[in-house]
Order: sequence, then structure tokens, then C-alpha cells
Amino acid sequence: MKFSITSKKLKGFTLPELLVVLVIIGILLLIALPNLMPLISRAKSTEAQMQLNHLYTLEKNYFYLHSKYTNEIDQLDFVQEKLVTDGGNANYQITITEATANTFKAKATAVVDFDGDGVFNVWEIDQDNNLKQVTKD
Repeated sequence: MKFSITSKKLKGFTLPELLVVLVIIGILLLIALPNLMPLISRAKSTEAQMQLNHLYTLEKNYFYLHSKYTNEIDQLDFVQEKLVTDGGNANYQITITEATANTFKAKATAVVDFDGDGVFNVWEIDQDNNLKQVTKD
């Protein structure tokens, strides 16, 4: 008995069937996306919280060595990741907004509007490790 590939009809999906499925999936995504935006924003804010906690640790170490806080981020050896606006991965710009001998305040400002409403997410931390969301996106 001789087998031939061309003699058997293989079952499969036609192109129009696949396109209909893709259109249905696209419509379901468009319906679900507005409900998922707050979840996406919350997940991305984890980056700000982690970076600010790291900066807090660096500021505390600097304080223990020099008996004062610094507003120079370079003195802490903090490395700001390249921002997504510059082709990198970081969604937040980290800055030290104020520093005195006994206090400091640092801020993480989003460079991307996660939900497209024109409001950018902002987080802050101080010398007592009080981490709070100043502006909610």
C-alpha cells in the first residue's frame, strides 16, 4: 500500500474562521481593557515604591556616615535606570526634593500616563520611611 501526502485531506481551520476568532478576541480585549487599567497602574507603581525604599536605605547609610542627609543623588551611588521616554525600562524619575541635616524627602514621578487621563503618578518617601502616593494616576 502506497501512502501519499496529497491523497489525504487534513482537517484544519480556514482563514475566515481564524479572522473571526481574532476579531472576537480583539473586541473582548477592548471591553476588558478599561477595567484592567487601574490594575496595570497599581502594578507599575511597585517600581516607584521599590526605588524609593532603596533610596531611603541609601540616605540612611549616608546619614550614619556623615550625620546629615544629602540632596545630591550622585553622592548616594543611586543609579537611575534609563527612562522609557529615553528608550529604557524605568517608568519613574527619582529625585530628592529636599534634604537637611535631620530630614529628607524624595519623590518618584511617572514619566508615562498609565491610564491616559493626563495625570501622572507621584510617590514620596521621607526620613521616617513614610511612603505615600501623592498623586494617583
